[in-house]
Amino acid sequence: MTRVEDGKYYAWGRLYAALGALDGLAVAGRVVAVPEAGMRRAAGKPRTVCEELLNDAGARVFTARQKGGTVAEAAAVVLADVGRLIRPEPMGRGGLGEADAKEFRQGYEAQLAEYRERWADLVG
Repeated sequence: MTRVEDGKYYAWGRLYAALGALDGLAVAGRVVAVPEAGMRRAAGKPRTVCEELLNDAGARVFTARQKGGTVAEAAAVVLADVGRLIRPEPMGRGGLGEADAKEFRQGYEAQLAEYRERWADLVG
């Protein structure tokens, strides 16, 4: 039996969390969980949402790194995570069904929990 953690939708959720974390570190100096509407949008168009966040990743990491301290350190780790979490396979443009969206959310929550454990003061 395949583990959810090995699935592509779980991995896409982790990627979405990493991209969102990078965005949060740049904008606010901290990571905040996406609201429900944002999660629904991401599950409805995961590739589009990830591409949008990825397009700004360079500027976001630069801004976050200039904040210095723990924020700068976290941004470097998160950027490396983004590179590692982009799977070497096509990412479809369609929306996710209910089961796939659940796996996507689980991946998102797992990645956010990993960041929360590492940087409790930066992750809400």
